[in-house]
Amino acid sequence: MSALQQNTVVGVIGAGAMGAGIAQVAAQAGHSVKLYDNRDGAASSAIDAMAKQLAKLVERQKFTTEQVQQILSRLEVVSSLNDLANAGLVVEAIVENVDVKKAIFDTLESVCATDCIIASNTSSISITRLAAGMQHPERMIGMHFFNPAPIMKLVEVVSGLATDSTVAACIYETASNWGKKPVHAASTPGFIVNRVARPFYAESFRLCQEHVADCATLDALIKSAGGFRMGAFELTDMIGHDVNYAVTCSVFDAYYGDFRFQPSLIQKDLVDAGFLGRKTGQGFYSYQEGVEKPKAQFSPASSVPATPIKCQVSKDMGHLTGLVERLAQAGIQVTQESSLAPGYLKVGDAWLALTDGRMACERAIDEQLSDLVLVDLALDYLAVEHIALSRSASTSDKSFEDVVTCFDLAGIKISEVEDSPALVVMRTVAMLANEAADAVLQGVATAEGVDTAMCFGLNYPKGPLAWADSIGVAKVNAVLHQLQLSYGEDRYRPSLLMRRTAMTGGYFHGE
Repeated sequence: MSALQQNTVVGVIGAGAMGAGIAQVAAQAGHSVKLYDNRDGAASSAIDAMAKQLAKLVERQKFTTEQVQQILSRLEVVSSLNDLANAGLVVEAIVENVDVKKAIFDTLESVCATDCIIASNTSSISITRLAAGMQHPERMIGMHFFNPAPIMKLVEVVSGLATDSTVAACIYETASNWGKKPVHAASTPGFIVNRVARPFYAESFRLCQEHVADCATLDALIKSAGGFRMGAFELTDMIGHDVNYAVTCSVFDAYYGDFRFQPSLIQKDLVDAGFLGRKTGQGFYSYQEGVEKPKAQFSPASSVPATPIKCQVSKDMGHLTGLVERLAQAGIQVTQESSLAPGYLKVGDAWLALTDGRMACERAIDEQLSDLVLVDLALDYLAVEHIALSRSASTSDKSFEDVVTCFDLAGIKISEVEDSPALVVMRTVAMLANEAADAVLQGVATAEGVDTAMCFGLNYPKGPLAWADSIGVAKVNAVLHQLQLSYGEDRYRPSLLMRRTAMTGGYFHGE
């Protein structure tokens, strides 16, 4: 089944931020749109607000005045669900309440033609459950947009057990015609994005709870070394802790208490205190007038050494090859030493290596290294400006200072964090990849679909599974294994698909 024709009338129920945004997207794509809201004046106010926003886009030369007039002319406020009788697609975007939504769908089935597709923008309710009891459950589908809908590219096209595959194909093609990045998803708790994203928040919260580093430092590391647009603390402050915590609890409960989705105690404390983030003026950070946001903590570099710093590297530096290039570009003398184990480099007496999931103290004992410093993962070692290091208890201050000075000469700021399994970015990326792998294993989406969803729904710098491929699936699996050994918790168990791919030397996206 191909995409809906441009002359198909689209109905949108709910004139809140999401409903109004969806109506705008459909109108921009050339459809006549009927907007309904049971609150007096809500739909008209939404269109008025839309007109003001579009006028600003005219000023920025994103649209012409004529184009905006055409878009607005396609929008019609209706006062009754009966007015949606000629719609070929109706998208519901109202309160997340099963009974309220099902009542709406019952009415739509009595009003709309049997070939009208009925879609829900729900972010958390099972499409299978919403379709249960409908006369034609095969036409019920999830069409999950992301806020703000006119800007965010992703649309999760969610099929329930009864959804006709031709309906899913039609909505996929329609979303694509509307300028979106659609991905197919099965109706499971959290769909793709809200499920796979849980570790992004959970691991930062746990690192903070364990005093590995403070919120500002963790956020800065996730952004600089990880390439994410926001860290977990500032992002959840913006979302609202009541909302973010509720989603986590919902996914946790839906998976019968699977500890992979365990909510955070420090976030619960914020919710209990009413510190919900920006909207209340206090979350992990204070947003009160005159209060300065805390800054990341950096390890100070020593003064420029009297003699040039020399660095010895092994023949195979693996994922740290970019870092070695960066040091050489900074004028640091880098020589290859065949006696060094793969992946190691030496600065003075200090041994450096990419974290493999073990704590530095554990790895130093295992490999009998007295001055061990572990380096965190970075999206791009040639461009990174700030990265985390940790050291074993046996590493001297002098050796660590030499490493910090070496990185400083290469233009990289260092935050020393407490010795913790897999550090910060590696830990976060490994857990995101693990959850993504489990979603693929369970048929929620394809590997391509998961990565597309995370990049276009949450602006991730790289899809979790593509990232695992670039690191090496076997290495990511080893990191997860070490995390599980360190904590003794099911939370860190490697996905069966992650283990199988690692064992066979495969990739999530082919070779």
